[in-house]
Amino acid sequence: MADQNFADVKFTLRNGIKMPAVGLGTFRIRDPAVVYSAVDSALAVGYRLFDTAAVYQNERFLGDALRDLLPKYGLQRSDIYVTTKLSPSDQSAELVPKAFSKSLENLGLQYIDLYLIHFPGAARINSSDPKNEALRNETWNAITKLYDTGKVKAIGVSNFTVRHLRQLQKSSTIEPMVNQVEWHPHYYESDLLEYCNKHNIRLQAYCSFGGQAIRNNSLMEDPVVRDISAKHNATPAQVLLTWALQRGIAVIPKSVTPQRIKENIQLSMRMSPEELSLLDSLRNNGLKYAWDPNPIA
Repeated sequence: MADQNFADVKFTLRNGIKMPAVGLGTFRIRDPAVVYSAVDSALAVGYRLFDTAAVYQNERFLGDALRDLLPKYGLQRSDIYVTTKLSPSDQSAELVPKAFSKSLENLGLQYIDLYLIHFPGAARINSSDPKNEALRNETWNAITKLYDTGKVKAIGVSNFTVRHLRQLQKSSTIEPMVNQVEWHPHYYESDLLEYCNKHNIRLQAYCSFGGQAIRNNSLMEDPVVRDISAKHNATPAQVLLTWALQRGIAVIPKSVTPQRIKENIQLSMRMSPEELSLLDSLRNNGLKYAWDPNPIA
Protein backbone atom coordinates (compact mmCIF):
# COMPACT_ATOMS: atom_id res chain seq x y z
CA MET A 1 0.00 0.00 0.00
CA ALA A 2 3.13 2.20 0.06
CA ASP A 3 2.24 4.47 -2.85
CA GLN A 4 -1.39 3.53 -3.35
CA ASN A 5 -3.87 6.37 -3.26
CA PHE A 6 -6.31 5.80 -0.41
CA ALA A 7 -8.99 6.78 -2.96
CA ASP A 8 -8.58 3.28 -4.35
CA VAL A 9 -8.61 1.49 -0.99
CA LYS A 10 -11.64 -0.37 0.30
CA PHE A 11 -11.95 -1.70 3.84
CA THR A 12 -13.63 -5.09 4.16
CA LEU A 13 -16.30 -5.15 6.85
CA ARG A 14 -16.96 -8.18 9.02
CA ASN A 15 -19.65 -9.50 6.69
CA GLY A 16 -17.40 -9.24 3.62
CA ILE A 17 -18.89 -5.99 2.28
CA LYS A 18 -16.23 -3.64 0.94
CA MET A 19 -16.52 0.00 2.05
CA PRO A 20 -14.50 2.78 0.39
CA ALA A 21 -11.88 4.20 2.74
CA VAL A 22 -12.71 7.77 1.70
CA GLY A 23 -16.17 9.27 1.25
CA LEU A 24 -17.91 12.62 1.01
CA GLY A 25 -19.63 13.95 4.12
CA THR A 26 -22.74 16.12 3.67
CA PHE A 27 -23.31 17.53 7.17
CA ARG A 28 -25.08 20.92 7.05
CA ILE A 29 -25.39 21.00 3.25
CA ARG A 30 -29.10 21.76 2.91
CA ASP A 31 -29.25 23.62 -0.41
CA PRO A 32 -30.17 21.15 -3.20
CA ALA A 33 -28.03 23.02 -5.75
CA VAL A 34 -25.01 22.90 -3.44
CA VAL A 35 -25.53 19.17 -2.76
CA TYR A 36 -25.78 18.56 -6.53
CA SER A 37 -22.59 20.50 -7.25
CA ALA A 38 -20.65 18.74 -4.47
CA VAL A 39 -21.77 15.29 -5.65
CA ASP A 40 -20.89 16.19 -9.25
CA SER A 41 -17.39 17.32 -8.24
CA ALA A 42 -16.95 14.26 -6.02
CA LEU A 43 -17.98 11.69 -8.62
CA ALA A 44 -15.69 13.36 -11.17
CA VAL A 45 -12.60 12.81 -9.02
CA GLY A 46 -13.39 9.30 -7.80
CA TYR A 47 -15.55 9.47 -4.69
CA ARG A 48 -17.86 6.49 -4.44
CA LEU A 49 -19.05 6.75 -0.81
CA PHE A 50 -21.61 9.38 0.20
CA ASP A 51 -22.60 9.93 3.83
CA THR A 52 -25.84 11.52 4.98
CA ALA A 53 -28.30 11.23 7.88
CA ALA A 54 -31.97 11.80 8.57
CA VAL A 55 -31.12 14.78 10.79
CA TYR A 56 -29.11 16.44 7.99
CA GLN A 57 -32.39 16.97 6.09
CA ASN A 58 -30.67 16.41 2.75
CA GLU A 59 -31.28 12.73 1.96
CA ARG A 60 -33.68 13.64 -0.85
CA PHE A 61 -31.21 16.10 -2.36
CA LEU A 62 -28.43 13.50 -2.29
CA GLY A 63 -30.69 10.87 -3.83
CA ASP A 64 -31.78 13.22 -6.61
CA ALA A 65 -28.19 14.21 -7.37
CA LEU A 66 -26.97 10.61 -7.53
CA ARG A 67 -29.85 9.50 -9.72
CA ASP A 68 -29.16 12.31 -12.18
CA LEU A 69 -25.35 12.18 -12.13
CA LEU A 70 -24.47 8.47 -12.09
CA PRO A 71 -25.19 8.06 -15.84
CA LYS A 72 -22.98 11.10 -16.58
CA TYR A 73 -20.01 9.16 -15.18
CA GLY A 74 -21.02 5.77 -16.57
CA LEU A 75 -21.84 4.50 -13.10
CA GLN A 76 -24.58 2.28 -11.72
CA ARG A 77 -26.13 2.01 -8.26
CA SER A 78 -23.79 -0.87 -7.40
CA ASP A 79 -20.76 1.38 -8.02
CA ILE A 80 -21.57 3.69 -5.11
CA TYR A 81 -21.89 3.28 -1.36
CA VAL A 82 -24.53 5.27 0.53
CA THR A 83 -24.64 5.68 4.30
CA THR A 84 -27.48 7.21 6.29
CA LYS A 85 -28.36 7.30 9.97
CA LEU A 86 -31.33 6.87 12.28
CA SER A 87 -32.34 10.07 14.04
CA PRO A 88 -32.19 10.10 17.88
CA SER A 89 -35.93 10.90 17.78
CA ASP A 90 -36.65 7.55 16.06
CA GLN A 91 -35.13 5.15 18.57
CA SER A 92 -37.53 2.27 19.37
CA ALA A 93 -38.60 -1.01 17.82
CA GLU A 94 -41.76 0.63 16.55
CA LEU A 95 -40.16 3.68 14.92
CA VAL A 96 -37.09 2.11 13.28
CA PRO A 97 -38.90 0.46 10.31
CA LYS A 98 -40.82 3.66 9.54
CA ALA A 99 -37.71 5.84 9.78
CA PHE A 100 -35.71 3.48 7.59
CA SER A 101 -38.46 3.38 4.96
CA LYS A 102 -38.58 7.17 4.96
CA SER A 103 -34.81 7.40 4.41
CA LEU A 104 -35.03 4.81 1.63
CA GLU A 105 -37.84 6.79 0.01
CA ASN A 106 -35.97 10.10 0.39
CA LEU A 107 -32.86 8.64 -1.20
CA GLY A 108 -34.89 6.95 -3.93
CA LEU A 109 -32.96 3.70 -3.46
CA GLN A 110 -33.88 0.02 -3.28
CA TYR A 111 -31.35 -0.56 -0.52
CA ILE A 112 -28.93 1.34 1.71
CA ASP A 113 -25.31 0.25 1.99
CA LEU A 114 -24.78 1.25 5.61
CA TYR A 115 -27.35 2.23 8.25
CA LEU A 116 -26.19 3.63 11.58
CA ILE A 117 -27.75 4.55 14.93
CA HIS A 118 -26.70 8.21 14.92
CA PHE A 119 -26.24 8.69 18.67
CA PRO A 120 -26.37 6.47 21.77
CA GLY A 121 -28.88 8.79 23.44
CA ALA A 122 -32.54 9.08 22.48
CA ALA A 123 -34.24 12.43 21.91
CA ARG A 124 -36.22 13.90 24.82
CA ILE A 125 -34.65 11.50 27.35
CA ASN A 126 -32.23 12.74 29.99
CA SER A 127 -28.65 11.62 29.34
CA SER A 128 -28.41 9.89 32.73
CA ASP A 129 -31.69 7.98 32.32
CA PRO A 130 -31.15 4.19 32.10
CA LYS A 131 -33.95 4.12 29.52
CA ASN A 132 -31.25 5.13 27.01
CA GLU A 133 -29.60 1.72 27.22
CA ALA A 134 -32.91 -0.15 26.94
CA LEU A 135 -33.92 1.93 23.91
CA ARG A 136 -30.50 1.47 22.29
CA ASN A 137 -30.75 -2.30 22.62
CA GLU A 138 -34.32 -2.33 21.32
CA THR A 139 -33.35 -0.08 18.42
CA TRP A 140 -30.31 -2.17 17.52
CA ASN A 141 -32.36 -5.36 17.46
CA ALA A 142 -34.85 -3.66 15.12
CA ILE A 143 -31.97 -2.65 12.84
CA THR A 144 -30.62 -6.21 12.78
CA LYS A 145 -34.05 -7.30 11.51
CA LEU A 146 -33.77 -4.77 8.68
CA TYR A 147 -30.36 -6.21 7.89
CA ASP A 148 -31.93 -9.67 7.64
CA THR A 149 -34.29 -8.38 4.90
CA GLY A 150 -31.37 -7.35 2.68
CA LYS A 151 -32.60 -3.76 2.38
CA VAL A 152 -29.45 -2.65 4.20
CA LYS A 153 -26.10 -4.27 3.38
CA ALA A 154 -24.24 -3.35 6.57
CA ILE A 155 -25.25 -1.92 9.94
CA GLY A 156 -23.47 0.02 12.62
CA VAL A 157 -23.50 2.87 15.09
CA SER A 158 -22.18 6.40 15.45
CA ASN A 159 -20.78 8.21 18.48
CA PHE A 160 -20.68 5.02 20.58
CA THR A 161 -18.10 4.73 23.35
CA VAL A 162 -16.50 1.46 24.47
CA ARG A 163 -19.07 1.29 27.27
CA HIS A 164 -21.99 1.62 24.82
CA LEU A 165 -20.48 -1.02 22.54
CA ARG A 166 -20.04 -3.44 25.45
CA GLN A 167 -23.65 -2.94 26.50
CA LEU A 168 -24.80 -3.67 22.97
CA GLN A 169 -22.64 -6.78 22.78
CA LYS A 170 -24.44 -8.22 25.82
CA SER A 171 -27.87 -7.74 24.30
CA SER A 172 -27.33 -8.91 20.72
CA THR A 173 -25.62 -11.67 18.79
CA ILE A 174 -24.71 -9.19 16.04
CA GLU A 175 -22.13 -6.50 16.79
CA PRO A 176 -21.93 -3.26 14.78
CA MET A 177 -19.81 -3.44 11.63
CA VAL A 178 -18.92 0.27 11.74
CA ASN A 179 -18.64 2.91 14.47
CA GLN A 180 -18.54 6.46 13.08
CA VAL A 181 -17.01 8.87 15.58
CA GLU A 182 -15.29 12.22 15.97
CA TRP A 183 -11.61 11.48 15.36
CA HIS A 184 -8.73 13.89 14.81
CA PRO A 185 -5.40 14.65 16.54
CA HIS A 186 -7.08 16.95 19.07
CA TYR A 187 -9.57 14.26 20.07
CA TYR A 188 -9.22 10.50 19.69
CA GLU A 189 -9.59 7.55 22.04
CA SER A 190 -6.99 4.82 21.69
CA ASP A 191 -9.02 2.40 23.83
CA LEU A 192 -11.93 2.77 21.40
CA LEU A 193 -9.73 1.93 18.40
CA GLU A 194 -8.28 -1.03 20.30
CA TYR A 195 -11.74 -2.33 21.20
CA CYS A 196 -13.08 -1.88 17.67
CA ASN A 197 -10.06 -3.58 16.10
CA LYS A 198 -10.42 -6.49 18.51
CA HIS A 199 -14.12 -6.88 17.69
CA ASN A 200 -13.74 -6.28 13.94
CA ILE A 201 -15.70 -3.01 14.05
CA ARG A 202 -14.40 -0.54 11.47
CA LEU A 203 -13.90 2.96 12.82
CA GLN A 204 -14.93 5.79 10.51
CA ALA A 205 -13.88 9.34 11.35
CA TYR A 206 -15.85 12.53 11.08
CA CYS A 207 -14.58 16.03 12.03
CA SER A 208 -11.20 15.02 10.59
CA PHE A 209 -10.24 18.70 10.39
CA GLY A 210 -11.07 19.44 14.02
CA GLY A 211 -13.44 22.29 14.75
CA GLN A 212 -13.91 23.70 11.27
CA ALA A 213 -17.67 23.18 11.48
CA ILE A 214 -17.71 25.63 14.39
CA ARG A 215 -15.18 27.98 12.76
CA ASN A 216 -12.27 26.74 14.86
CA ASN A 217 -9.25 26.28 12.58
CA SER A 218 -6.69 25.68 15.32
CA LEU A 219 -5.96 22.10 14.22
CA MET A 220 -5.60 22.96 10.52
CA GLU A 221 -3.29 25.85 11.45
CA ASP A 222 -1.24 23.99 14.05
CA PRO A 223 2.53 24.35 13.35
CA VAL A 224 2.99 20.55 13.55
CA VAL A 225 0.34 19.97 10.89
CA ARG A 226 1.72 22.83 8.78
CA ASP A 227 5.31 21.56 8.99
CA ILE A 228 4.37 18.02 7.96
CA SER A 229 2.19 19.30 5.11
CA ALA A 230 5.06 21.47 3.80
CA LYS A 231 7.50 18.56 3.99
CA HIS A 232 5.19 16.32 1.94
CA ASN A 233 4.00 19.09 -0.39
CA ALA A 234 0.48 18.30 0.83
CA THR A 235 -2.42 20.30 2.25
CA PRO A 236 -3.06 20.28 6.02
CA ALA A 237 -6.33 18.47 5.20
CA GLN A 238 -4.43 15.71 3.37
CA VAL A 239 -2.14 15.31 6.38
CA LEU A 240 -5.06 14.96 8.81
CA LEU A 241 -6.96 12.50 6.60
CA THR A 242 -3.87 10.37 6.03
CA TRP A 243 -3.13 10.35 9.78
CA ALA A 244 -6.42 8.46 10.30
CA LEU A 245 -6.22 6.29 7.18
CA GLN A 246 -2.75 4.98 8.02
CA ARG A 247 -4.31 3.55 11.20
CA GLY A 248 -7.07 1.83 9.22
CA ILE A 249 -9.71 4.44 10.06
CA ALA A 250 -12.06 5.42 7.22
CA VAL A 251 -12.77 9.12 6.60
CA ILE A 252 -15.68 11.18 5.23
CA PRO A 253 -14.36 14.73 4.75
CA LYS A 254 -17.01 17.33 3.98
CA SER A 255 -16.44 20.12 1.48
CA VAL A 256 -18.47 21.97 -1.13
CA THR A 257 -15.45 23.48 -2.89
CA PRO A 258 -14.44 21.53 -6.03
CA GLN A 259 -10.69 22.00 -5.51
CA ARG A 260 -10.83 20.87 -1.87
CA ILE A 261 -13.11 17.95 -2.74
CA LYS A 262 -10.42 16.90 -5.24
CA GLU A 263 -7.51 17.39 -2.81
CA ASN A 264 -9.30 15.47 -0.05
CA ILE A 265 -9.24 12.26 -2.07
CA GLN A 266 -5.71 12.65 -3.48
CA LEU A 267 -4.10 10.76 -0.63
CA SER A 268 -0.98 8.99 -1.87
CA MET A 269 1.35 10.43 0.77
CA ARG A 270 2.52 8.32 3.71
CA MET A 271 3.87 9.66 6.97
CA SER A 272 6.67 8.18 9.03
CA PRO A 273 5.98 6.70 12.50
CA GLU A 274 7.68 9.79 13.94
CA GLU A 275 5.35 12.13 12.06
CA LEU A 276 2.29 10.14 13.14
CA SER A 277 3.51 10.36 16.76
CA LEU A 278 3.97 14.12 16.46
CA LEU A 279 0.35 14.42 15.36
CA ASP A 280 -0.71 12.04 18.15
CA SER A 281 0.93 14.39 20.66
CA LEU A 282 -1.62 17.11 19.80
CA ARG A 283 -4.13 15.01 21.79
CA ASN A 284 -2.95 16.87 24.88
CA ASN A 285 -5.36 19.62 23.88
CA GLY A 286 -8.25 17.16 24.31
CA LEU A 287 -10.54 19.41 22.28
CA LYS A 288 -13.89 17.85 21.38
CA TYR A 289 -15.87 19.77 18.80
CA ALA A 290 -19.00 17.66 18.20
CA TRP A 291 -21.64 15.70 20.15
CA ASP A 292 -20.34 14.22 23.38
CA PRO A 293 -21.70 10.69 23.97
CA ASN A 294 -19.79 10.12 27.21
CA PRO A 295 -22.57 11.30 29.60
CA ILE A 296 -25.18 9.04 27.96
CA ALA A 297 -26.17 6.22 30.32
